[in-house]
Amino acid sequence: MSATAPNVAASGMRERLGSYSLFAAVLSGAGLPIYIYAPKFYADTYGISLATLAAVLFGLRLFDVVQDPALGWISERLGALRGLAVTVGGLVLAASMLALFAVEPPIAPIWWFGLSITGLFTAFSFLTINFYAQGVSKGSGLRGGHTRLAAWRETGALLGVCVAAVTPTLLAGIVDRPFAAFAGGFAGVSLIAVALMAPEWTGPVNRTPSGIREILRDRIARRLLILALVNATPLAVSSTLFLFFVESGLGAVGWEGPLLVLFFLSAAGSAPVWARLAARYGEKNTLIAAMVLAIVSFGFVLPLGAGDIWFFAVICVASGATIGADLTLLPALFAARMAAISPTGGQGFGLWALVSKFTLAFAAAILLPTLDYVGFVSGAADNSAEALTTLTILYALVPCALKLVAIALLAATPLKE
Repeated sequence: MSATAPNVAASGMRERLGSYSLFAAVLSGAGLPIYIYAPKFYADTYGISLATLAAVLFGLRLFDVVQDPALGWISERLGALRGLAVTVGGLVLAASMLALFAVEPPIAPIWWFGLSITGLFTAFSFLTINFYAQGVSKGSGLRGGHTRLAAWRETGALLGVCVAAVTPTLLAGIVDRPFAAFAGGFAGVSLIAVALMAPEWTGPVNRTPSGIREILRDRIARRLLILALVNATPLAVSSTLFLFFVESGLGAVGWEGPLLVLFFLSAAGSAPVWARLAARYGEKNTLIAAMVLAIVSFGFVLPLGAGDIWFFAVICVASGATIGADLTLLPALFAARMAAISPTGGQGFGLWALVSKFTLAFAAAILLPTLDYVGFVSGAADNSAEALTTLTILYALVPCALKLVAIALLAATPLKE
């Protein structure tokens, strides 16, 4: 290892970038993996139909249309109470995760699912908005700027996704209730992350709170939000269907965890590489290259069938690497734009959080009922050829089409402005 690497790491620790990584890991663990595991967990454990779960998730996202911008508004006006508010949000996040997976539903499971996941995602939104808004001011005064902060933050986020994605599978062979054990561990780490980030909330975040209208009037911010919506949807699609595809499409029961962690480790490992490439070739060119790689990798999923585990593992590495670019560069671009037009960042990242969550809910609301309609049954050994073909098309072809739209949007966005 060169002398430069330890110096860079030590510098990052002095600037508390490690705390940003851990906090991002907790938030990411409460986001994407829950969309991967929660519907299947409640379908398998309590017999709730996929269409019913999708309806609940989509209804929650309609609630987010009002909630997330409101949380952004509140975030900009917390002032000295911001640290206390973040601590309360962390406690709600931990308690909601325990309620979702570790507590036997005291009421009808579908209602318990709705209540616990509402608490989880409300806390997730509030913490995410404050966290990324703080990053606007942090990145503006940091050596290496927003891209360096994003590399630390999103690498931590991707590692958090890896751990959250594989832990329930690993625990399945060790404890009787793996999801309950996962929820307990998550709650403990959440409290540690909140404590380590506490020094970052000491200064007032808002100077001149800005409104949503001002942000949406900005052509570049508006384009970046639309681009985030379109570009994040392929990840939402593949995440929603990943467990179903591995279990039924590939017939690879027991491989779900290893393949998930391979996917997200590839994303985490690629994040610093994409940041360096962006510094050399520009964010726009680097993102377009990553999107093209995503289309190619998903295209190779279409001919796969039962037993093609190793081919799919290679695809997981390639497609995971493209996610590293999406999750590192797009938030950095948006944060840089917010620094120019909305230095407080709260309202802007309220919109960003809404866009991110809406893609997951939209995917669940469209994909899960479609699988129900064609007769697909989670965990069944005798799904029809039509159901398996539909699953493969939804998992592979839909993301390719969406990525093509994202490339066109990005090409038309004048980022140099």
